[in-house]
Formats: sequence, C-alpha cells, structure tokens
Amino acid sequence: MLFKASPLYPERALNPAHIHSHTRVEANVLEKPALPQPLIDAAAHLARRELGKAEAILRPFLKAHPTDVNAMRMLGDIGLELGALRDAENLLARCVELAPDYAAGRYSYINVLYKRHRYAQALREVERLLATDPENLAYLALKAANLVEVARHREAIELFEAILLKEPGNSAVRLSLGHALRALGESGAAVEAYRQVTGQAEHAGEAYWSLANLKTAAFSDADVDQIHTLLRDKDCDYRNSYHGLFALGKAYEDRRIADKAMAAYAQGNLLKSKSVPWDIDAFERDTSELIDFFDPALFTRFRDAGDARPDPIFIVGLPRSGSTLIEQILSSHSQVEGTAELATLIAIARSIANKTQQRGESEYPQALANMDGASLAKLGARYLSETAVHRVTETLFFIDKMPNNFSHVGLIQLILPNAKIIDARRHPLDCCFSGYKQLFASGQGFTYGQARIANYYLQYERVMQHWDTVLPGRVHRVYYEAMVQNPEREIRALLAHCGLSFEPECLSFHTTQRTVRTASSEQVRQPINDKGIGAWRPFAPWLTTLSDLLSDSVAAYPATISAD
Repeated sequence: MLFKASPLYPERALNPAHIHSHTRVEANVLEKPALPQPLIDAAAHLARRELGKAEAILRPFLKAHPTDVNAMRMLGDIGLELGALRDAENLLARCVELAPDYAAGRYSYINVLYKRHRYAQALREVERLLATDPENLAYLALKAANLVEVARHREAIELFEAILLKEPGNSAVRLSLGHALRALGESGAAVEAYRQVTGQAEHAGEAYWSLANLKTAAFSDADVDQIHTLLRDKDCDYRNSYHGLFALGKAYEDRRIADKAMAAYAQGNLLKSKSVPWDIDAFERDTSELIDFFDPALFTRFRDAGDARPDPIFIVGLPRSGSTLIEQILSSHSQVEGTAELATLIAIARSIANKTQQRGESEYPQALANMDGASLAKLGARYLSETAVHRVTETLFFIDKMPNNFSHVGLIQLILPNAKIIDARRHPLDCCFSGYKQLFASGQGFTYGQARIANYYLQYERVMQHWDTVLPGRVHRVYYEAMVQNPEREIRALLAHCGLSFEPECLSFHTTQRTVRTASSEQVRQPINDKGIGAWRPFAPWLTTLSDLLSDSVAAYPATISAD
C-alpha cells in the first residue's frame, strides 16, 4: 500500500523544476533491450498514464523477481508520481544499490530525493551521473533544480543558460531560469524570460501566471486576448488551463473588473481542486488530536527535553498572511539569516508517524509520548543538521518560514525549546481571499475553494488558541495591519521577542538584498504600504461562502489596531 499523507503534512509550496521528466513516468529508458512481457505491458500502461494498471502488474512481478531493477524503477516512478515518496525512496535506493551503473534508476532516485527535500544528497548523486556523462542536459537540469533549493541561484542560472544555448526552445528550462532570476530580485530579466515562453504552447499558461505572480507586471489588452485564445484552444491541456485562468483573474483584478476576475478565479480554483484533494473533516480531526495530546502535563514532563540551541526562528500562519514581510524585516538584522519555507519539521513529524503506522493510520503525535528526553534532543539535533544545507552565513539565527508549521508548535517546544516562534496574523477575509486567488507551485490544497480555506483558517485559529493556553507567551503574534500602521513599534517588539537588539536596517528592510522565493518576493522589495488592507471588499458579493464561514473570526478580529 502506497503511503498516503495526512492533511497535517501538506506538500511544500515550492517551484517544481518542470525541467526534467521526474513528474512523468517514462517507459523509454529501461535498461535492458529485451524485457519480460509483464514489464513490456507495464511500460505500455505507463506510456498511456495508466498508473493503476501498471502498478497491478509490477507489484506481483517484483514479488516474484525481487532483484529486478527495471521493475523497481518503474514502481518507484509510480510512487513518485502519486506522492508516495517514502515507498518510492525505499524502492529506488534498493535499485541503485543493486545496480550502481543503472543511470535511469539513479536518475529516478535523485528525483525522489529532490521531492523529499534532501538536496545535498541529491547533488552528490547528480555528480555521479555527470561523471559518466558530463554533457547530459537532463542531468545538468536536475543539478540546477537542486542548486536552487539550497540557495545557490547564481550557479543554477549559469546551468540554465548553458542548457538554453543548446536547446533555446526548451520552455521549461527558460521558465526555471525566470524563477531563479526572480528569487534574486532581477525582475526585469525574469519578465524577459517569461515573455519568451508565452509564445510557446507547451508552457504558455504557466508563463502568463508567472508574470501575474510577480504582482508588479501589468498585462496589456493583447496579453488578455492571448490568454483567452490559449484557453479556447482545444489542445490546451489541464495545466495550461488553470495557470491561464489564474493569470486572467489577476489581469481583470488589475483592471478592477471584479465580476470577470472572480469568474476566472472560481473556474481556476475548481479546475485545480480536482487534482489537489483536501479532506476538511480529516484536518479537523487531526487538529482535535493535537489539542487533546499536547496538554500542560506533557510539557511539564518534558520540561528539560530537546536540543537547547536557539538558532531557529519559526514564522507560522497561513500563506499570504504577511509572513514574508516579517521574514524580510528579520533578515535585515545582522544576526539573522533568512532561508526559505523549509519542509524539515514536517518531514520529522511524518517520520515519527511512519515509525508506528498501522493500517494507513498515523500515530503522530501520540508516538511522542513513548519517547524520552534524549530522543527528543536527537530530533532537535536532526532538525538543525538537516537545515544546515540552507544556511550560507554565520549568523546566530536563521528563519524557517514554512507557514504550515503552526500545527507543530507543540513539537517545536519538545525538540527545540529555545527556538523563537512568530505567528503572522492577517484579517481573515484579506488573508483567505489572497490565498484563494494565489496559485501555489505545489501543495496548499486547502486554498482551492472558499469552503476549504475558510475551514482551514478556523482550525488554524483553534490550534493557535490552544498553544496560547498551554504555552503562554511562547508565540509572539504580529498583526499585519498593526505592522503597516506603526512599523517601528511592531518591529521593536518583534526583535525584543527574538532577543535581538534594534537595528535601523530593519526599518529599511525593502533595501535588503537577499533571495526571496515566495509570492511576495517583489512586494517586500518595496516600502511598506496599506494596499493589502481591505483588498477583499470589492469582491465581497462573490465571497459569501468565505464571509459566512468566517463571520465569528471577523467579529473577533481587532477592528481597530492603534497606530499610537
């Protein structure tokens, strides 16, 4: 049975490479020219995207032939495709162990390492492939994708450009080049890269969305016409369609044509939601289990547990809550390094669950009760060790901005008791509407529907209230509106909570040169402003589901946050 992740562990919102075939199960790289008929049949099913039929052939075949590396690779690729990453990694690790020279197997293995955020290991494995075939463009692209994830953007850009010299029409690589340039703040060059892709059918929709996602790039009437033409094309695939719809929504929003903007956003969300399931009830049950488990007695029992190092600053909340603004402010301090939305803590929680998994049911967080202080300290040390690859400076502190970590504040307390935790809070309707009209690179399935994101926000409020009750003073809350109204007051309070002295550079955060990879990358490079406050109001007639479900949250939100 392939592993099915709990709603507690949404996939990381990262830019998929789309520059190599790891998201596709390819049948044309099998190692041996003469294959047994079952493998030929399985490969045919894979070529037609019939994953279930292929798996039904491969599992009994592998049971009968447990050392067949072709079957391992194909089955591992299916697991990769379906998100069963733990199972895929086990299969592919065994595959390369049995056949170290099997390039296709190692290639698939690197892809699963990438998906599991083990970038340093993935880079080592890529170098093994390149040692035998240094000019292989797929290998170079795979290396570049992993370099991006460890903030070595300049090296990645050099590789993307080298590939494009040989394959100038590779739209996927050019998109990835644009993403890397954007992360470095080179928005003009990023726009140029995206514009070149808008004329190429394969990734035109994604290119238009990438332009829209810059937030600072404007669409012409000709652009809008081109997006409509793209969407009407009978050959426009699913991926181009939802990217194009979200881009069209942004174009109409910029023109203040609210009805057309919301129609595009609604259609885009509906289309995207079909491929990104989200179980509202399961997430509510998971939240209830967290609240029941993490009680005062547990924290008393493990008062002296965990790794005492104070290095991490966790910024939690919902996407589009102002978390990138907080990160940019803190990263402007001489003692703080901004990294990225790190999946490490979620991976640790997932590994705890997997150790005791029965019948597909997770044992997280209950499995923590069976640990001792030393085990919790090892988990804290593991977190610090695995995140080290993302650090490039010698600062005392670094930031982990994975928003979904709000579910894991209790885990942070047990394994990293001296870490700082910041809760980025924004008006419920502004926050949820902003998430609803944001197309994330992957994961964040709770955003693709008004009911989905409203219920998610309610569970977020619920669990954060619990942390405030059982861990009073542990979490510092930053209201986005208060930060906009009185930045110096809020920045001073934020720094004080983190044990940092005030530095004027934190007030001029928009001038700080650093890599920013979230949807707010261009916004945080501008002076603070109030454009995001009340942004939902022109769209209120189309947000009734959202506003009805969040009525109590809106009523409880500070109506006026003093600027004194």
